[in-house]
Amino acid sequence: MRKSAIAVMAGLAGLGLATVAATAGVVKDDGLKPYEIVGDIAIPKPLTDKPGDPARGRKLIANRKKGNCLACHKIDQMKDYPFHGEIGPDLSDLASNMPAEEIRLRLVNPKVINPDTIMPAFYRVEGLYRVMKKFRGKPILTAQEIEDIISYLVTLKKPEQK
Repeated sequence: MRKSAIAVMAGLAGLGLATVAATAGVVKDDGLKPYEIVGDIAIPKPLTDKPGDPARGRKLIANRKKGNCLACHKIDQMKDYPFHGEIGPDLSDLASNMPAEEIRLRLVNPKVINPDTIMPAFYRVEGLYRVMKKFRGKPILTAQEIEDIISYLVTLKKPEQK
């Protein structure tokens, strides 16, 4: 396990914010399925045994009470939904530049890659701030919803690469 991952996990464990499994690189937030972060950039294994559903993922991306990705990101392939954001990077060509395992970490907990990001951790329940009482202890997205979103995002390529 890399020094930075050890430092992050040790700091969280020291604050009582997360449970870290004994095996190297495996992280388990209380109540969520454990996952392994590899090289501080990816979660190589899907969070579920069931494959993601791209149609469901597309709907979750636009759902303002779930993914709400369009609040910050532009996706040309989703022009049927208005008001795309410009705060985050354009995702229209995401799959040309990033594999599913790297997308997975960015959805699960983007702060591992960039501690200063404003992007929320969609599959985390501990160590969060200013969470409404009714949402405490619950991730924004389920493991299956993460996989559904990834299955849609990996279709976003330049037309000549599809």
